[in-house]
Amino acid sequence: MRLAGPLRAVAVLLLVGLTWVLASSILGGDSNLVVKHFFSGTNEEPTAEPKHHRYKCGLSAPCPQKHLAFRIVSGAANIIGPKICLEDKILVSSVNNNVGRGLNIALVNGVSGDLLDTKSFDMWAGDVTDLLKYLLPLHEGTLVFVASFDDPATKLNDEARRLFEELGSTAVKELTFRDSWVFLGAKGIENKSPFEQVDYLYLKPKLYIIYTVRTTQERQAKWLSSVVAAFIIGCACTSTCAEIRIRDLCDYA
Repeated sequence: MRLAGPLRAVAVLLLVGLTWVLASSILGGDSNLVVKHFFSGTNEEPTAEPKHHRYKCGLSAPCPQKHLAFRIVSGAANIIGPKICLEDKILVSSVNNNVGRGLNIALVNGVSGDLLDTKSFDMWAGDVTDLLKYLLPLHEGTLVFVASFDDPATKLNDEARRLFEELGSTAVKELTFRDSWVFLGAKGIENKSPFEQVDYLYLKPKLYIIYTVRTTQERQAKWLSSVVAAFIIGCACTSTCAEIRIRDLCDYA
């Protein structure tokens, strides 16, 4: 009978311990860790998972020395504005209030990486002469970042397309109404630039939406093009424009 008291105490302790383990498991805790703490009395904490390192402009790896990290994202239809990032600095964006319909261009010194100028050119209702006057006097070694918004091509004539080809573009020749276009070229580049992407409107899936006009209660069909943006991301060499090489290409997030 003398053992009844100690046995009862041990039973109570075991019951409390099991209740603790079950409660921890139900609430999402690590039951193995709880058991270890219960029996060993240690205060070890689980090892924290390493945090994902963020590189400039969202690249998955850092750029080599004498290279500039960049990301260019076109506008999506006429809804979402384009964005140009260079060395983790936003050069062009809706937040900066320096985007416009058509072609959004940022000029950068190809040696120092300094921003020279940003400007947009309306390729739907604007004058292509303004674009020609902007591109013709560029100095050799100038990096040219281009991001389209809404319509990049309606007013583009043969001369304007030729100027972009001289900057390294291969897609500008086929560019049409409401294509999404991003491009990084350079004045004096010897080869075609690897930094270019076009999302052609005629290849986009079409979305048909049926809606009701409340005033007449008539059902009508409205056609909308899919909202898709083109993008490129990578590293551009700062010393020689002809040394531009692809560094990284990944999904835009």
